[in-house]
Amino acid sequence: MLKIIFPLSFLIFVKNFVIPTEAAVIPNNQEERTCGYESCAKVDPTKLNIHIVAHSHDDVGWLKTVDQYYYGNRNRIQVAGVQYIINSAVKSLQENPGRRFIYVETAFLWKWWLRQDEKERAVVRSLINEGRLEIIGGGWSMNDEAVTHYHSIIDQFTWGFRRLNDTFGECARPKIGWQIDPFGHSREQASIFAQMGFDGLLFGRLDYQDKSQRMKTQTPEFIWKSSSSLGESSNLFTTVLYNTYSPPDGFCFDILCSDEPLIDDHEIPDYNIDRRVEQFLAFVNKQAKAYKTNNVIITMGNDFNYQNADTWFTNLDKLIKYTNQRNGSTHHAIYSTPSCYLKAVNNKNSLWTTKSDDFFPYASDPHSYWTGYYTSRPTIKFYERMGNNFLQVVKQLSVLSNFPDNEQLEKFREAMGILQHHDAVTGTEKQHVANDYSRILTNGMSDGEKISANALRNLLPKDKNSEQKESLEFHSCLLLNISSCEHTENNQIFIVTVYNPTSRPLTTHVRLPVKGTSYRVKDYIGTELVTQIIPISETVKNIPGRESSALYELVFLAMEIPPLGYQAFYVSDKHPQSEFQSDQPVSGQHSWYMGGNAYDISVDNTGKVVIQSKRKDSIKLTQSFHYYEGAEGNNEEFKNRSSGAYIFRPNLTAGIKDFNYKGNFQIFRGPLLEELQLTVNEWISQVVRVYSGEDRIEFSWLVGPIDINDEIGKEVITKYTTDLKSKGKFLTDSNGREMLERKRNKRPTWDLDLVEPIAGNYYPITTKISLRDKNRKLKMAVLTDRPQGGGSLKDGEIELMVHRRLLKDDAFGVDEALNETAYGTGLVARGEHSLIIGSESNSFVLREKNEAVRLALRPWIFITPLENTSYDDWKKNYKMQSSGLTKTLPPNVHILTLEPWKDGNVLLRLEHLFESGESGNYSIPVEVNIQDLFSTFTVASVFETTLGGNQWLEKKDRLKWTPEANEILENDSVLPPESEKLDVVNVLLNPMEIRTFIVKLTPRQ
Repeated sequence: MLKIIFPLSFLIFVKNFVIPTEAAVIPNNQEERTCGYESCAKVDPTKLNIHIVAHSHDDVGWLKTVDQYYYGNRNRIQVAGVQYIINSAVKSLQENPGRRFIYVETAFLWKWWLRQDEKERAVVRSLINEGRLEIIGGGWSMNDEAVTHYHSIIDQFTWGFRRLNDTFGECARPKIGWQIDPFGHSREQASIFAQMGFDGLLFGRLDYQDKSQRMKTQTPEFIWKSSSSLGESSNLFTTVLYNTYSPPDGFCFDILCSDEPLIDDHEIPDYNIDRRVEQFLAFVNKQAKAYKTNNVIITMGNDFNYQNADTWFTNLDKLIKYTNQRNGSTHHAIYSTPSCYLKAVNNKNSLWTTKSDDFFPYASDPHSYWTGYYTSRPTIKFYERMGNNFLQVVKQLSVLSNFPDNEQLEKFREAMGILQHHDAVTGTEKQHVANDYSRILTNGMSDGEKISANALRNLLPKDKNSEQKESLEFHSCLLLNISSCEHTENNQIFIVTVYNPTSRPLTTHVRLPVKGTSYRVKDYIGTELVTQIIPISETVKNIPGRESSALYELVFLAMEIPPLGYQAFYVSDKHPQSEFQSDQPVSGQHSWYMGGNAYDISVDNTGKVVIQSKRKDSIKLTQSFHYYEGAEGNNEEFKNRSSGAYIFRPNLTAGIKDFNYKGNFQIFRGPLLEELQLTVNEWISQVVRVYSGEDRIEFSWLVGPIDINDEIGKEVITKYTTDLKSKGKFLTDSNGREMLERKRNKRPTWDLDLVEPIAGNYYPITTKISLRDKNRKLKMAVLTDRPQGGGSLKDGEIELMVHRRLLKDDAFGVDEALNETAYGTGLVARGEHSLIIGSESNSFVLREKNEAVRLALRPWIFITPLENTSYDDWKKNYKMQSSGLTKTLPPNVHILTLEPWKDGNVLLRLEHLFESGESGNYSIPVEVNIQDLFSTFTVASVFETTLGGNQWLEKKDRLKWTPEANEILENDSVLPPESEKLDVVNVLLNPMEIRTFIVKLTPRQ
């Protein structure tokens, strides 16, 4: 039996209303539930309350793979076995009802759960219902916050929440963020937690100077104002943990530790209780001085601790017992959890300072700025971005084709959840683990391809009973970034189905690798499209591991692809070859300029690309490649720290290095685009493109194998240098969403003492970095296809690190140099920057938004090989255009999520793309009627949830926190009232708002 609880006032009514029987339902267990704040141990208002938190930090891959960590394999690398941790912790909790334990990583918990019998499962359910085993965080993994995209962050938490909710019910719903190990913390992550209904966040790592000041001024706890657009609804109480997440020195009682146990036998010489308690309380008292209330949280655990939980709990039992038994004690020790700690702090009704920036970059000492991982392993960073792109396509197609949720889709979600881990997409793992992450994602993508092919087989045929549809193939080309696709190279006739995963019609140039020089492309109404053939550059053709026969790229313009829809194009060889070919490649050997009507683009004698705008908003711009030498040392002192996977530390003595221009360039022109192919040297090249009708410049860079023959590690950057007067300021995105202003050599909340002037001015660029010249009202933005590190070290200049290859480890645990190889040589990376320049205006901001959406959710190309099928036969039997929507959404609204949920229902998220005050035209509230939004079905019922999809919105009741009098919260917004109209469902979206719904769909008649 399932019991559904939704108050009448919470429902959004529509005609043909149907109550769903899924999402956020609470299992009707008979056993009593005492979880939540009511289950917390009582605190003593007259004493210093010591909240002892037993925890294990279990990386979802790092030095060992996910599976190796779970099973405890390869312990010569690291002694760690997660299955033993959970087994042991559950057993120890049963032995003493006063004990508590928290668990974080749902990926591991779910893997363990599937392998338990019903007896063990019943025990775990009871422990969770009693609040003694508390789920904290709840994401599939503890995600990184610098290089992850908000889309993937939300997805991985949603999936973790769903597994917890379906399995354990309300008592397993996390209330607290627990980000104890990520290397810096983003404002968008805090905003996401607030929108998920969390009461607070606890984290471990922040800049050593920031931490020192906060501990001295009793401000390690504060209200984080994570969005000026969302206001109070996005504020999040935040606690900086005193000891990162480790126990006090001398109080690690794990089998991995060698600290002295607590011995309470008076008759033996090693009796030490009195001394050990005094030692413990000395630490507690020191920590208490840094915090405002009579509560301190003591983290009793560490990486992969509690493999034998009894060693921990036996000693913690004694520590609590003898601390509380001291005569005249002013201390009260209890087993606690992060939730219980924050509730005790909240009950004090204190006033708190506020913060509105973020915690990047993170430095652990004067010479260790953890800004290298913003770029480390650039190819896995791009692969993860591709994975999210395709996952959204697969989920959307599943809904549109009425394809139910299934195990293949679950595996794809789980693979992407694993990749968000703070030692996965970050590139801070061992090489064999990076290989395993790629394996996991490859399997997920393969499952996704099967789902998408089945979905398209249902969508394309005009006759649903067509027997031919079962033989249709829909192949994804996952190597288009290196101009390789066997299905376009080896077939003379094929269908190109271009799916648009965005919420607005899309016009895009399609590029396909081919062997020939002459092709005919017909669209869905039979029009033969203008095409262009461009030779693939020699440097691309020579990429190690590229097994492709393609010599050219076929380009055509796909016009107005419907939102959440597709267009199909019939591609065939032209015959005979003697026929005049308008798409014949044109050599530009005698041409020195390109750029269409908007720019003059050329190459100077040093290999720099020189760009001059032809418009009145003229901007002089050069783009160039350079590199830093990675510092090398013995890592035994701060000043001898080496640059490595985590940290970026260039050799300041050597300075920035230029490349000797040893190459050449060619320019190709045609009706659709102009292209400059530039070779800088043996391992640096790029293609610069200007497309007809697109107001941007595309830089397709190619770096590697990075030369280390001189035995010097190198960090390769690209610079965009202009005459803009940016006055030391620039803007970077937060996880692909809101923008934050940065100031060179400055931090908003403390006086910065900076001895690493380059690394200390690098920030995570998840999707975009921009400069402004306020006097000239000009702006330049560079958008990326993957996360990278970057900044503005000089006025008018944007610098982005694209690739790095180093020969020394930085001694933060990986114990391997970041020296990636592939196919017997150094790793080659190819990526894309999209440059937009012009006057600040509503149209400029809209171009930025559209480009950011395009790079995150590219149109997905499916190839269907044909043999003897003519265009007329194809068009007769298959729909060549289809839209998932009945109307075009406003330009400031985007469907963030459309995916199959439970019991035939759908999870739907709508987001407002603009920040408050960002645009006069678009930073305004907008209303969308969703009932008739979709072309193949109508919305029969709508239930709004919090952002994570695991709690009814009306049930959200977050703890209230009060700012100090001089820090009144401004721009507080109120969530819009829910519609109560009977025949429509109107969703009102304020700037930056995301609203999440469980919807019941009915087919259109």
